[in-house]
Amino acid sequence: MGDAGSRVWADAVLAAALCAIDPAGLGGVALRARAGPVRDRWVEALRAHLPEDAPVRTIPLHIADGRLLGGLDLAATLQSGRPVAERGVLSEVHGGIVLLAMAERVADATAARIAAALDRGELHVERDGLALRVPARFGVIAFDEGAEPDERPAAGLLDRLAFHVDLECVSMRDLEAASAVTADMAAARGRLPTVRASDAVVEALAATAMALGIASLRAVQFALRAARAAAALAGRTMVEEEDAVIAGRLVLAARATQLPVPEAEPAADQDTPAPAQTDEQDGTEQRDPLDRPLDDLVLEAAKAALPAALLAQLVAGQGQSSRGGAGGRAGALKQSRLRGRPTGTRRGEPRGGARLNVVETLRNAAPWQPLRRREQGRSGTAPRIDVRPEDFRVTRFKQRSQTTTIFVVDASGSSALHRLAEAKGAVELLLAQSYVRRDQVALIAFRGERAELLLPPTRSLVRAKRSLAGLPGGGGTPLASGLDAAAALADAVRRKGETPSVIVLTDGRANIARDGKPGRPQAEADVQSAARRFRVADVAAIVLDTSPRPQPQAEQLAREMGARYLPLPHADANALSAAIRAAAPRQP
Repeated sequence: MGDAGSRVWADAVLAAALCAIDPAGLGGVALRARAGPVRDRWVEALRAHLPEDAPVRTIPLHIADGRLLGGLDLAATLQSGRPVAERGVLSEVHGGIVLLAMAERVADATAARIAAALDRGELHVERDGLALRVPARFGVIAFDEGAEPDERPAAGLLDRLAFHVDLECVSMRDLEAASAVTADMAAARGRLPTVRASDAVVEALAATAMALGIASLRAVQFALRAARAAAALAGRTMVEEEDAVIAGRLVLAARATQLPVPEAEPAADQDTPAPAQTDEQDGTEQRDPLDRPLDDLVLEAAKAALPAALLAQLVAGQGQSSRGGAGGRAGALKQSRLRGRPTGTRRGEPRGGARLNVVETLRNAAPWQPLRRREQGRSGTAPRIDVRPEDFRVTRFKQRSQTTTIFVVDASGSSALHRLAEAKGAVELLLAQSYVRRDQVALIAFRGERAELLLPPTRSLVRAKRSLAGLPGGGGTPLASGLDAAAALADAVRRKGETPSVIVLTDGRANIARDGKPGRPQAEADVQSAARRFRVADVAAIVLDTSPRPQPQAEQLAREMGARYLPLPHADANALSAAIRAAAPRQP
């Protein structure tokens, strides 16, 4: 862990240096780290690389639009009785850095306004009755303090930040082991406009992005800018292989959504004799390991920098899907009037438990005060405020619904013969984890002629283990009945305002139809019909292929359901449980 932490810290400090060289061009850094000495040291390193006169401003979590972009000064307006403009934070930080506190909780509207300012490089403000364009080129340091993996800043904002740095694995000991960046930052900033990159570098970065499944064009642009900044930092005016490798490691690795597909090696022609070994190939002269295409060097560097958690997700085929999924850590976000996380305001009256937002109500009433005074025949400077029903603003909330994980276990003869014991062990481990998260779990088993609800949704771990331990194996495979029972239970869970997720453990081979009669053709037709019901209902699900070898039937089932397919040959209960957790996409 120490060596890994030191490498992560060294890359984080290098990212801070590159960001300080070109903050507006690179957008900034998404820094995932809790408040503490490690994060403070990183911020100190960033400030040390910035010019002395570079402005640094902090954007609080619930900043108002007027304070962010510039607009109406509410206090001064109410005191003077006339509109008074104020300057926004973003217009004060041109050429500097803004620190965005608790970025994972920033309102979507605020994140969108910051992203728009990053794109345009200017702000449109009104001052002294005139519409002005104020330059606003800056970098953003988004502090991500999310406690769960699915708590992340807005995707639109993350896409506009070149570096995604995770310091969760870094300790204070790693800070001492890693060396700091020592370079003439002023000279590097002056050299940056003269740095050029060859077509080969651009093609290598684009090829690496494609191999890692990165769809955003901004990623390639950021990688090119990072490579130019790295060259300027090293005192060069031309981007070299080393700079492209740094860009791939720092910019592209964290954005990967898939593992690169290895190229198939052409089969050797047995009739063709092996070429004679020349003097250069007899071992006296070894080929330089770096004498490889630039595409391969950049791609290898990006693969080596993949975070461990991301690597596990990519191996399991998860990627960075935004769809809600089975086994997630929390339910979906839903609108609420009474409780949850504040997410802005809406027009309305404080009835039925809705909470009046006094500040936003006064903000909406302030511009109308002079007109309302004239309407009522009042004059002058009396500090009375005329608030009307159309000014009322009530607070909106979002809260996570409870998650109910439905386990659908194939207990038929084919599955029992192969891996029912391992499936039981995996389900028991997942049940225990759901209990810790206070999620509800349910258990459906299908064997013989029908499916049976062994355990209705509950938090009782004892009942769950007892139901699982008493699950017999053997008989036919009524897979369609199991899917129908899971879909019906998921619909009932959703009607209660909770978030259902389904994990199906089966080999995908059905031989019992819905009516309980044997017959593989009708059973398979019923399975397709039941699977389409899942797709239409948009129930998040995972199909875990428990057969010794991956079966096309299970993969086809997952495709029809719109679920994730996870083949797991040769794994014990712990491996099954870990793979399901890794493959389960997070809730939005």
